[in-house]
Amino acid sequence: MAGTVNKVILIGNLGKDPEIRHLENGAVVANFPIATSESYTDKNTGQKVENTDWHNIVVWRGLAGIVEKYVKKGQKIYVEGKLKTRSWQDKDGSTRYTTEVIADELTILSRNDNSSAQSQAPYSSEGTPEKPSKVDDIVKNDKNDLPF
Repeated sequence: MAGTVNKVILIGNLGKDPEIRHLENGAVVANFPIATSESYTDKNTGQKVENTDWHNIVVWRGLAGIVEKYVKKGQKIYVEGKLKTRSWQDKDGSTRYTTEVIADELTILSRNDNSSAQSQAPYSSEGTPEKPSKVDDIVKNDKNDLPF
């Protein structure tokens, strides 16, 4: 039997500033939503229709520190990670579920007013810059016209 794969790649815009928490054990975690959109033309009406999906992103440790310093609402980012579903009991005792993307790589694709060249580098879960990926090359060639 072959192994399994849990891999997610998203390019989207932050819906709000990241929520940063510093835990008692020294770990840092950041949570933020990003929106991805797709559009098409309705064949019946000829109207352009846009669908937006929201994805909850979670980053830990060094990568959370990068997010805390450089990532802000409205920015376009590339995230890579895995899906994780967790459950909890709400105040009525019902079991609730949420699915999150646990990101281990992140690249800021849009600049903010006070960005530095370093903030444009891709980061891994260790919080260190990595070699640019093919997506970075595409973005550098034409930041406003991504092929996907």
